[in-house]
Amino acid sequence: MQGYLNEERRGAVLRSLRTDEGTLSRDYLAAARTVLRELVAMPDLVQRLPLERKPAGYTRNLLAGNDAVSVWAIVWAQGATTCIHDHHCSCCFGVVSGTVTETWYRAIDATRAVPTEEQERQAGYVACMLPSGPNIHRMRNLGAGDAISIHIYGFDHEAHASSIETQYTAVGG
Repeated sequence: MQGYLNEERRGAVLRSLRTDEGTLSRDYLAAARTVLRELVAMPDLVQRLPLERKPAGYTRNLLAGNDAVSVWAIVWAQGATTCIHDHHCSCCFGVVSGTVTETWYRAIDATRAVPTEEQERQAGYVACMLPSGPNIHRMRNLGAGDAISIHIYGFDHEAHASSIETQYTAVGG
């Protein structure tokens, strides 16, 4: 499935993300931001990839991965939404095209959270967060048409099915 990027580009991306301190360091986050800025600056390249899509949902397409990181292109159909969640690993993302609405939450107990902020993330936006938080959020495509984002997670895609640690239920808002 890692055939979306050619072998040379996949290798370059994975080498760029390798740091001596691992995926929980500032060096790693800086490297991930650099990679994301480069990828979101090439929307034509990303949009030409043969990415899988789901009507009314979102689809994760593995672009590159190894035992430390995984890089995904996510195609968001109109109306697609994630659950409210946090992450067990570092999570960085950049918007290639369209707009993804990100809503931030604050946990009030182990499974419930209240919304605190909502932002529209436009093409070119890049952000990184560590699992130490706060990092509870939900992402949605409220726009017309598809949106595409690139996500870099600090986990081995063969060892974990997802970067999600805990799912929350919204209380209020």
